[in-house]
Amino acid sequence: MGSSSGDDDEKPPHKVTVSSFHIGKYEVTQREWTAIMGNNPSNFKGEELPVEQVSWLDVIEYCNKRSLAEGLTPVYSGRGNDITADWSANGYRLPTEAEWEYAAGGGNKSQLAMTYSGSNNVDAVGWYSGNSGNRTHTIASKQANELGIYDMSGNIWEWVWDWYGEYSGREQVDPVGPVSGDYRVFRGGSWYNDATILRSADRDGYDPSLRYYALGFRVVRH
Repeated sequence: MGSSSGDDDEKPPHKVTVSSFHIGKYEVTQREWTAIMGNNPSNFKGEELPVEQVSWLDVIEYCNKRSLAEGLTPVYSGRGNDITADWSANGYRLPTEAEWEYAAGGGNKSQLAMTYSGSNNVDAVGWYSGNSGNRTHTIASKQANELGIYDMSGNIWEWVWDWYGEYSGREQVDPVGPVSGDYRVFRGGSWYNDATILRSADRDGYDPSLRYYALGFRVVRH
């Protein structure tokens, strides 16, 4: 996890082990969001476009509501900066930053360390400022990575669970990030960004109340 050649917040590279998990092949769409939440806050409208302009806090609410709708146990409780996660619950949740990077890198099917999720050629796998026409695009309209997951580089940024903080150099198992912070992490870059931001190791974060037209998410379950 991390990169020795990227930004300072990607260093140091360190070994992480993650337990098995299921992650969405696609970014959550506006159709999926509307079915659970009854609204569509997105700037770029289209049922099979990724939902955007959803805050981290909005996404937590979505995950719990979708879990209940499907007869699953919600993962999250609390409110605001005091959200806690029951990691043993079987409901929907955000990936941890480590799970996200593992999936973006192709997991144990990865044959080579790729710069982007599934390729060293950004145009093959991602929508970014150089090819997007300044908007989001239908999910899965670029190539998947080795795990069959789409759009982990580009289209929209994706919220993850972790508070934003510096990496530790030590080996870790199932890390869930710092215990507190000011910003929640998002990953993957977007239609708005230069190609370098779409690298699988790149990371950023902002206040969990932020809603932005280049920021959405995908879900995870056990």
